[in-house]
Amino acid sequence: MSKPMSKLSLNRNLRCALMVTGGWLVATALAAASLKAKVPAAVAQRPNIVILVADDWGFSDLGAFGGEIATPHLDALAHKGVRFSNFHTAASCSPTRSMLLTGVESHRAGIGNLRESTPRTHLSNPAYQGSLSQRVVTVSSLLKDSGYRTYITGKWNVGSEPRNLPPQRGFDRSIVQGDTGSDNWDPQQRYLPHGPKVNWYENGQPAVMPPKFYSSEYFVDRMIGYLDQDKTSPQPFLAYVGFQANHVPVQAPSQFIAKYKGRYDQGWTVLREARRDSATRLGIVPAQTPMVNLPTTQDWQAQDAKSQRYQARRMEVYAAMAEAMDHQVGRLVAHLKANGQYDNTVFLFLSDNGAEGSDYDMAQAWLMTQYSQDIDRLGGPGAYSIQGPSWASASVSPLNGFKFFAGEGGIRVPMFIAGAGVSNPSAIHRGLTHVTDIAPTLLAMAGIERPAAQYQGQNIEPMSGHNLLPVLQGQTQAVRGRDEILGYELSGNAALFKGPLKLVKNLAPLGDGQWRLFDIEADPGETRDLQKEKPLEFAAMQKDYQAWADAQGVLPVPADYNPVMQVTINTVMDYWLPDFGPWIAAGLLLPIAAWLAWRRRRA
Repeated sequence: MSKPMSKLSLNRNLRCALMVTGGWLVATALAAASLKAKVPAAVAQRPNIVILVADDWGFSDLGAFGGEIATPHLDALAHKGVRFSNFHTAASCSPTRSMLLTGVESHRAGIGNLRESTPRTHLSNPAYQGSLSQRVVTVSSLLKDSGYRTYITGKWNVGSEPRNLPPQRGFDRSIVQGDTGSDNWDPQQRYLPHGPKVNWYENGQPAVMPPKFYSSEYFVDRMIGYLDQDKTSPQPFLAYVGFQANHVPVQAPSQFIAKYKGRYDQGWTVLREARRDSATRLGIVPAQTPMVNLPTTQDWQAQDAKSQRYQARRMEVYAAMAEAMDHQVGRLVAHLKANGQYDNTVFLFLSDNGAEGSDYDMAQAWLMTQYSQDIDRLGGPGAYSIQGPSWASASVSPLNGFKFFAGEGGIRVPMFIAGAGVSNPSAIHRGLTHVTDIAPTLLAMAGIERPAAQYQGQNIEPMSGHNLLPVLQGQTQAVRGRDEILGYELSGNAALFKGPLKLVKNLAPLGDGQWRLFDIEADPGETRDLQKEKPLEFAAMQKDYQAWADAQGVLPVPADYNPVMQVTINTVMDYWLPDFGPWIAAGLLLPIAAWLAWRRRRA
């Protein structure tokens, strides 16, 4: 039996415990002071964070970037914050969203391409799995683990496996659409026959959706509901709203469409020039920025009156869809103001890629069975409208190219950051910035160290982006050095940025697969190829690109690769054959069996 502890021993142990406890308290206080010292005074109080992701908006669609569409709520935020006029994403939704959430280049994050357009030979490669890699950690996870409430509504599209749904990626509450898109009036209506249904998830489980809604309104309604549920919480929040506007099908409430009647009757060429001039006046692009004529842009004057009216209606609906989204952003902002949360909130807006220039001719047979394309119904429930390549060239004005391609029109998009922590309002930042910069910036604003090689004992890919907080506080004009490279690749369309220079190649129909060199600071429209004037830089940057591509795990696309055909092949292989293979086989075999039976009977 142990002896009773003496009074002297008890006092000694008590003193030791007090010393340890005191030391722990001092160390904790010092650590807190150290953390606070790392957080700039402007954001010492951890801000709420609102991320607004538009879908397929062109560079000059936003009024604050030169557009004529009425976007007053977004414009008001943009003019109070910093607009980034040289900000780049991927040219497609999934790769961009993977980089937005992780700060890691898309191939290393596991989404080197949109799953639907990935060559079959690439699917076994970790860089092309089409969903977030287990080796990346999301900014939402890091914010949640540091005490943030985290919510997401809208488009997700970075993986629908259980391990990749929002609850496993750092979101407390979520209602998301897991696919590339869907109808904006009917949540269960597919926009293309990529799969048997639209996949909606609420808090990681299959969601029960209302029979009808309007997507932008519904996503903001749900976000406001989440904020209200926890309105008494002292914790700051992350609110991510992934809008479907302006993804196809382009749809909008009639009251917004009516406002644009006749607005686009002069055609896409006139609009493109007007937007270039407006962006110049705002200081978004250099004066007298030249533009190229895209091979996919038709001659407006060559269209007959009926065609012109139909095409103008398409753009009216497109503008209305953008304004309807802006209206819902206004509701969210008003809610935050009414609840006293606005002043301590930082707002970040971006489009996931440039304007959509596809014509969807390959899906016409299917669309005829699902939708009306009658001019009097465009924009409404049951109707299908697109922007198309000619209007897309105006949406990205004065840039070159559009969604899916590596021209500036496909990957340079409107972006601004405004609100708490921004002490350089009404500024335009012209330095090269990238979607991988967002996660490190949000962590810096929240006073959180970015993880390096490990997180919670697991090896992870380190963030490759830069912290933009010095830009937001007016401390620097550039976050990348003139000799620093930034690479890019999607579906064989590729680019490498170095200082003001951009090495780029595009496949058909917007390119010929050959490298070209542009100065995108002086010539953002990519009109003057400098490869003969700068042969040393042209050769060196090709070597730099190859080294970058090898390090990221980029695979070359097959020689006969066609993204539209690849989508069709993947749809058949991944959906139609597994689900309808037996019926298709029966449809082929029954006539043969009947013919054989008839022959046998005759014999």
